[in-house]
Amino acid sequence: MSRDELREGTKGFALRVMKLSSALPATTEGRVIRDQLLRAGTSVGANYRAAKRAKSNADFISEMGTVEEEADESMYWMELIVEAGLTEENLVTELYQEADEILAMVVASIRTARKHP
Repeated sequence: MSRDELREGTKGFALRVMKLSSALPATTEGRVIRDQLLRAGTSVGANYRAAKRAKSNADFISEMGTVEEEADESMYWMELIVEAGLTEENLVTELYQEADEILAMVVASIRTARKHP
């Protein structure tokens, strides 16, 4: 996946996170997890955009580290959604896989950046 594809992919991921979040129940648990997932899932793309504008390799690695953390956190909230039975698992499966793919690409980018300062 190219940088432009990853940029659009992370934006699409945020939009799908928003859709999943709106499907969560209006219970206390549903609201708390919705808010956490929305924050983490939408910040993946925002932080990736910031990483693309990095002024140094160290800045890029730092920003991509934030992307990594937010993607992983998104996965955590999706796991809780499924395990708590807040929505049907099939509504989460593809989005979870997408987060895992984004995470793998981000980790690979960080490793590459560390090798080529």
